[in-house]
Amino acid sequence: MPFTIDQADYQFIKITRRDRILTLSLNRPEVLNAANGLLHEELSRVFNDAADDDLSDVIILTGEGKAFSAGGDIEWMQSLVDDPSLQEGPVQREAKRIVKSILDCEKPIIARLNGDAVGLGATLALFCDIVIAVDTARIGDPHVRVGYVAGDGGAMIWPQLIGFVRAKEYLLLGDLIDAPDAAAMGLINYAVPADELDAKVNKFADRLANGARMAIKWTKVSINIPLKQLLSEAIDTSMALEAMSNVTEDHKEAVRAFAEKRKPVFTGR
Repeated sequence: MPFTIDQADYQFIKITRRDRILTLSLNRPEVLNAANGLLHEELSRVFNDAADDDLSDVIILTGEGKAFSAGGDIEWMQSLVDDPSLQEGPVQREAKRIVKSILDCEKPIIARLNGDAVGLGATLALFCDIVIAVDTARIGDPHVRVGYVAGDGGAMIWPQLIGFVRAKEYLLLGDLIDAPDAAAMGLINYAVPADELDAKVNKFADRLANGARMAIKWTKVSINIPLKQLLSEAIDTSMALEAMSNVTEDHKEAVRAFAEKRKPVFTGR
């Protein structure tokens, strides 16, 4: 029997199909698709399941509602502060699997940014193969704004796309970039009006699905070789530093400030 990815295995990722195109939609629209513990765990295995799915050749990753993903859920962040062993154990393992499984998936993955992609959301999008955004979307990795190291893959992928100097500007300051500017600098492929987003995404998906699929897959494998080498060299250190930042006073203050709807006051500790 052919293997097919099963919706019953996922609570916060919606799975749909069109011909041999598989769409995975982050499905917590009430919190702008911010990741909680369960969604994070589901993300750590969904790309492996999608890679093994015998009924698809192309994957589209998107979000339900107004955003692609707002990053990490504040209640989940608080739980990691309260119990650092979660960050140092399962969360690190899952985070590593997320980026590794995206790179390992031989099928082309198109990120359809229906809205903002922030933090983990940006990392998910930028590790995909083609990124097409609505022109009102913003993309950025503001880990530092909550006293957190950009250790989930952002520190690796941003310099590969826009160079070290520009990547350092955005990762060290945590500023968000409007989608048209992100496309102009090569961070993403395209920024299009909302009424053109689906047509643009579907055009790419159909071309890939109707192309020489084995050649496309193996070309992706070849392109990803240096990215996978970089990942294997850097991810453990990056995630260890992220875990260390989880227990700093600045991160704890940022989480409190977010919950209290005020600006954090950092002390450098």
